[in-house]
Amino acid sequence: MWIRSTMIYRTSFALTMAGNLLVTGLDFATILLMFTQVHSLGGWSLPEICFLYGLSATAFGVADLVLGSMDVLGARIRDGSFDTLLVRPAPVLAQIGADRFALRRLGRITQGAVVLGWALVSVDVAWTPAKVLLVPLILAGGAAIFCALFVAGAAFQFLAQDAAEVQNAFTYGGTTLLQYPPTVFGKDFVRGVTFMLPLAFVNWVPAAYVLGRPYPLRLPAWTAWSTPLVALGCCVLAGAAWRVGLRSYRSTGS
Repeated sequence: MWIRSTMIYRTSFALTMAGNLLVTGLDFATILLMFTQVHSLGGWSLPEICFLYGLSATAFGVADLVLGSMDVLGARIRDGSFDTLLVRPAPVLAQIGADRFALRRLGRITQGAVVLGWALVSVDVAWTPAKVLLVPLILAGGAAIFCALFVAGAAFQFLAQDAAEVQNAFTYGGTTLLQYPPTVFGKDFVRGVTFMLPLAFVNWVPAAYVLGRPYPLRLPAWTAWSTPLVALGCCVLAGAAWRVGLRSYRSTGS
C-alpha cells in the first residue's frame, strides 16, 4: 500500500530520493574534507576508510529500508492506535516494519554501494576467493545486526513509550561510528562496541582481515568470519526482547 501510494507521484518520489541521497552523502563529504588536510586517519588511508564507510552505510541502508519505521511504535502506543495492529491477521512486527514504508531510503543504499564499489577497486588488497566471499557475508550479517538493533529499540519503547531518539542513538549513531577506523577511539570504547553492543562485527573486525589490518583488541583471526554468528545471536536476543515487550503491553488504559 505504501509503495503504491509513493509511486502515484513519481516525480515527487524521484526528487525525494535524490534529496535523501544528497543528505546521506554529506557524511561522506565530511570524510573527504578531512582528507584534504591529512593523508591518513588513525593510520588508515582514504580507500580503506571508504571500505569501512561503504560496508556500514550499505548494511544500515538495507536494515533502515526494512525496519526503519520501528520508531513509530512509541507514538502508536501513546495514542492507542497500536491496538489495531493486534487484531489484524498478520505478525505485529511485520506490520510495524511496513508502517509508512519509505522507498526513498533506497538513496542511502545506493550511496553506500557506490562508495563501497569505488573502495573495492581502490584498496591495496591481494584479493583471494575467501576475501571475495567475505564481503557479501559482511553486508548480510551487518544488515541483520542493525535489524536486531531496530527491533530491540522498538521493544524498549514498550517500557519507555517515547524512546525513538534513544533507539536512533544506537542505529543511526552506530552507523556513523563505524564509518571511522577503530584506531581513532579509546580502547575502552572499542571494547564496549565489541563485547557489549557488537557493532564492531558489522565492519571493523571482518574488514581487518580483508585489508590485512591488525584486529581490534587483538582478537583471534577466526573472528573475521563470526559476523553471521554474531548477527544470529543479536536477532535471537532482539526477538526475545520483542516478545517480552509485546506480552507486557497493556494498552493506553483510557
